[in-house]
Amino acid sequence: MQVLLASPRGFCAGVNMAIEALELALRSLPTPIYVYHEIVHNKHVVHHFRDQGVIFVEELSEVPKGSTLLFSAHGVSPEIRQLASERNLRAIDATCPLVTKVHLEAIKYANQGFTIFLIGHEGHDEVIGTMGEAPEAIVLVETPEDVDRLEVAAEDQVAYLTQTTLSVDDANRIIERLKKRFPKITSPPKDDICYATQNRQEAVAVLADEADLTLVLGSQNSSNSQRLAELSRESGVPAHLIDGPQDINPEWFKNVNTVLVTAGASAPQVVVEEVLDLLRSDYNATIVPRSLREENVSFPLPRELRSG
Repeated sequence: MQVLLASPRGFCAGVNMAIEALELALRSLPTPIYVYHEIVHNKHVVHHFRDQGVIFVEELSEVPKGSTLLFSAHGVSPEIRQLASERNLRAIDATCPLVTKVHLEAIKYANQGFTIFLIGHEGHDEVIGTMGEAPEAIVLVETPEDVDRLEVAAEDQVAYLTQTTLSVDDANRIIERLKKRFPKITSPPKDDICYATQNRQEAVAVLADEADLTLVLGSQNSSNSQRLAELSRESGVPAHLIDGPQDINPEWFKNVNTVLVTAGASAPQVVVEEVLDLLRSDYNATIVPRSLREENVSFPLPRELRSG
């Protein structure tokens, strides 16, 4: 068996920053450390920190007053920030700067009186946080069909934003429909879908044609990982989203000669290596690295953790 190992894959700069922030908080601040929602959408990462005593919460009422609370990479709404302040929590903001960019755009457009169409998935942590910036001005749009049902008071005062981890193709289909329906719609100055999401999707789009099967390392609640598997399937290549080697089914490899392996932006390299080890030992796999572009992006730690 031949394994095409896609690059870029795995951790993006926002995930790296959030994980480094939590590791530093564990080393330098009184424990326990609380995290609002999962630090990133990956079981392996969450279990790793839970084993070190980190407590993940869904409600701020679960956090004792005066404790340390870290906001996850997906961002939070102003309401959550206010609640944290009222509970006298030491808040550390590990929101990805690319998510913060979308929040700031939402605030700007809302202050200018725009109706904002947010392209994204209902219930996703990032979408909840963004909509919380201007709930009275933001309308969630999940599909092109949703566009046809939109009703606004002023069709020349509309703008769109997108969740950062969407499928580029899916988002573009909705954007095209929005532009047809609202010819004067305002778009963000730069794409909201993050560089890492786009790069990982590009790698799958290019390499899937050479494979008989795609394995995507990532958790089921990881939006960007789900998109990678969907992209492969749309290319006609079966794909499975897995957390690690324990999820692999030998039945998948019947009549398979070439496997594409990639990882979502919140999946650690250690689980990629574990899968490659299994493919080597059980299927005598030869690993062929395939790199489409280099990534050299990094984000600074949250200001609450910077020394000096």
